[in-house]
Amino acid sequence: MTLAEIEKLDQSDPLAPKREAFMIPEGLVYLDGNSLGVLPRSVPGHMENVVRQQWGHDLIRSWNLHGWVDLPLRVGARIARLIGAEPEEVVVADSTSVNLFKVLLAALRLRPERRVVVSDVDNFPTDLYIAQGVSALLGGLELRFVKKDELEAALDLQTAVLMLTEVDYRTGYRYDMARLTQQAHAMGALVIWDLAHSAGAFPVHLNRHGVDFAVGCGYKYLNGGPGAPAFLFVARRHQPHTFPFLSGWMGHQAPFAFVPAYEPAEDIRRLTVGTPAVLSMSALEAALEVFDGVDLEAVRAKSLKLTDLFIELMTPLATRYGFELVTPRAHAQRGSQVSYRHPEGYAVMQALISQGVIGDFRAPDIVRFGFTPLYLRFADVWEAVKRLERVMQQELWKEARFQQRAKVT
Repeated sequence: MTLAEIEKLDQSDPLAPKREAFMIPEGLVYLDGNSLGVLPRSVPGHMENVVRQQWGHDLIRSWNLHGWVDLPLRVGARIARLIGAEPEEVVVADSTSVNLFKVLLAALRLRPERRVVVSDVDNFPTDLYIAQGVSALLGGLELRFVKKDELEAALDLQTAVLMLTEVDYRTGYRYDMARLTQQAHAMGALVIWDLAHSAGAFPVHLNRHGVDFAVGCGYKYLNGGPGAPAFLFVARRHQPHTFPFLSGWMGHQAPFAFVPAYEPAEDIRRLTVGTPAVLSMSALEAALEVFDGVDLEAVRAKSLKLTDLFIELMTPLATRYGFELVTPRAHAQRGSQVSYRHPEGYAVMQALISQGVIGDFRAPDIVRFGFTPLYLRFADVWEAVKRLERVMQQELWKEARFQQRAKVT
């Protein structure tokens, strides 16, 4: 595809105006929104008001005056539309890891006669670590961590929970949520989906597929800022029976009654624990405004066009310089990222970043490129590949400074 043809794609892109809603540094091609989303323009002004007016002037009154106490439910309701849930089924709180701990324990309690947790051995490590911690806490669990093609066979009548991340963080492989949820349910098991690489990147249909529980983070495709709070989903049918093992005061039925005995809230608030992180939740709330009026099917369509284009333009480079595509070409199996293996992946990515194209690296040898349709242009894809070609032609990655591993890769 020629540059002229690519520029025509940008001219006819229905999402093109959304780019102006983000603060993107001049000359930068940002392909790491699957790790940290770009700052929306609405956030700084809103945070100025939250800090100077709400905190600085109104102080403690802001819990009522500005609805700080309702932030977990209010922001959760905004996210609900993006993941195919009802507003009352999503709450924002804590981190993805903490939320997974909550819902995994709750799901296991709903299947007390079963002791098996099934997951992909290549799942994001924190998910596996949380399962290991829960197993150590409860004792007697079987953690059945298997390869992707072994998952269906691993499900049996002893399975309590199937726990998966919808999009593989390394390869961009996207699971068939509908099919795997149905298969787990056929075995009498419950399902937890991690939506860290799904929410905001394409339509998610939790209720359509009958999902039981889900978790996800706020700082990737939702653009909530570094360390933004996470969210969790509990299907309405499970909420009255979901036991809150982290029984904090904000999950109490009447938190300001200050009674000594814990009585969980009747709704999803029972999965909240402590005082909401007002500043970070406020940033996420403002960031989510960029999704107002956005058709997520259009987001998905553009995502696939962007990733198709990247793979097409990368094909000659891959052959010439030894990049191995690990992301599925099939649309149904692809998230919103493209990943390649390369023996010098870390150094190559550092050299590319020095050229103004930001992607990231995942051990042991994967260079990863995330595509956020709301602010990425097709011309950016062209430019990214051209700059990568320069890195490889000039062997810039061989410079000693690009060989030194930083703390965050």
